Amino acid sequence: MFRHQGKSRTLKHNLRIATVLSFVAGIVNVTGFLAFKQLTTNVTGHFALFIYDVADLEFWKGTVYFLYILSFLVGSFTSSFLIEKFRENKKLNVFLLPTLMECLILISIGLVSNIITLEVPNVIICFLLFAMGLQNSFVTKISNAVVRTTHLTGLFTDLGIDISQLFFLKKQQHRDNLKSKIKLRIYIISFFFAGGLTGGFFYSTVNLKLNTLIIGALILLISLFYDDVRYKMIKTRRKYNQRKSDYIAS
Repeated sequence: MFRHQGKSRTLKHNLRIATVLSFVAGIVNVTGFLAFKQLTTNVTGHFALFIYDVADLEFWKGTVYFLYILSFLVGSFTSSFLIEKFRENKKLNVFLLPTLMECLILISIGLVSNIITLEVPNVIICFLLFAMGLQNSFVTKISNAVVRTTHLTGLFTDLGIDISQLFFLKKQQHRDNLKSKIKLRIYIISFFFAGGLTGGFFYSTVNLKLNTLIIGALILLISLFYDDVRYKMIKTRRKYNQRKSDYIAS
């Protein structure tokens, strides 16, 4: 699900990565909000608050929201830059580095919160937005802009449009393609919601606090490991079948 791109990418690949990443984004979103009372997976609200403060001539206060927006942007840029830089290396999964960076950020915040009292919440929020910028960028590039997992506004808009189109499309192939899109959007929304519930449960009920972010990082690491092992198994099986075919042909 992390390796296939272009024509080789199927709905199944997109569903798998949408499930994992939207679930992690849901965890980060709720954990960040419960800890800092700020949105940590998208910048729409921060942009509105930035404009509001600038309009009231409270430029210093608005700078904080500008830094939030910038952090998400820099995360997106960093992810895309790393992917393009290492794209020619066929042996390397180009999506590995941004994913590992996201994991490192989430784990570090969780572990550091156990050692010291975090008295600079704005810095932590910037790091979380940077991590979500990383994630949104690489999942966009993997899926050719089909999957986005860190915010739901556009998803609900697209879902509403797609459902309305079902009443007008006549050809079965077009209806099947549209149903695939609807299924994907429902998966993303559902697992973002499930991730939020999970994050809220572990943050408040289990009292893990910011350690809840480590759960999200572990899910990403397990997914990477599973994807790598599965890829190697498929590759080995194909080589074996090819050698078998060559042997029979000879």
